[in-house]
Amino acid sequence: MSNTKQILAMLKSRAEGDDEAFFSIALQIAASEARQGHKRAAEELRAVVDKARAQGSRGASIPIPFAHPRGSVEGLLEMRQPRFKLKDVVLGDRLLSRFSDILRQQRKRDWLREHGKVPTRRILFVGPPGSGKTMTAEAIAGELNLPLYVIRLEGLITRYMGDTAAKLRAIFDETAKRRGVYLFDEFDAVGGQRQATNDVAEMRRVLNSFLQFMEEGNSTDSIIICSTNHPSLLDRALLRRYDQVLEFDTPTSTQVQKLITSNINPLSAPRLAWGKIFAVAEGLSQAEVVRAVDDAVKTAILDEKARLTTEEIVDRLRERHSMRTAFLDVEST
Repeated sequence: MSNTKQILAMLKSRAEGDDEAFFSIALQIAASEARQGHKRAAEELRAVVDKARAQGSRGASIPIPFAHPRGSVEGLLEMRQPRFKLKDVVLGDRLLSRFSDILRQQRKRDWLREHGKVPTRRILFVGPPGSGKTMTAEAIAGELNLPLYVIRLEGLITRYMGDTAAKLRAIFDETAKRRGVYLFDEFDAVGGQRQATNDVAEMRRVLNSFLQFMEEGNSTDSIIICSTNHPSLLDRALLRRYDQVLEFDTPTSTQVQKLITSNINPLSAPRLAWGKIFAVAEGLSQAEVVRAVDDAVKTAILDEKARLTTEEIVDRLRERHSMRTAFLDVEST
């Protein structure tokens, strides 16, 4: 039976509109019921809380107003409503297994907390451009019915002493107040090695602040995802701050086939020579394969064709290789 303090705390949190505190107290009551042997009552309470949380997340159809605890986060966070689920992302079995475990921990986070554990929430994505890192972050938010907040690095990093660290503090305060998935894309801009020759004292202070903030826990269990194309640039001290480091690779032959077959609509493509396609697609990223197929489909539509041929797909894949070569030539001049 819940005590008077818990009832008062629930009423106060409800009056203040603090849903997370309201749900947290409800789950404390569920844990107390479970310890007293009232297993069915505890399960019913958990089920009601899970349902209420899911409905609340799905109902967020407009941007959520941000609080300003230690300086404004306006212009630092871009909120996106997730458009994808994991089924929409082409990933290998190893990565899918890791994500399934992360999602399970997040969905049952209250059960873990009842036993003094916290779910996986600090994740580093490593992989080449176009390998699906950003899309996967959005898919995780979609699976958990949470908003995706993308940190805008151009607004975060400034030349004023102490300003960047203060903005980081405001962002981490927000993760503790508002449950969501927070994505630091191109994270090497913040997490570069402190001994780098082009480094300055201010960026060393920023990284030190980030390391400190990453160690802090919070009751919302917001997921923090850092994504980088250049893991070699990251400071080694970051590695032990992450619960998981997940590596994204260029697509395998099986993944290339799935990417192509799922992006040829509204056309058909019977009897494709997959061996020839796989040979040309080797080394291209997921994004490059998808754009190559999209280009082939658009050309076929304008040519009033109903199907794609192997050569049409191969030609577009070769174009993507040519673009990459041209880009490398520009960099070397």
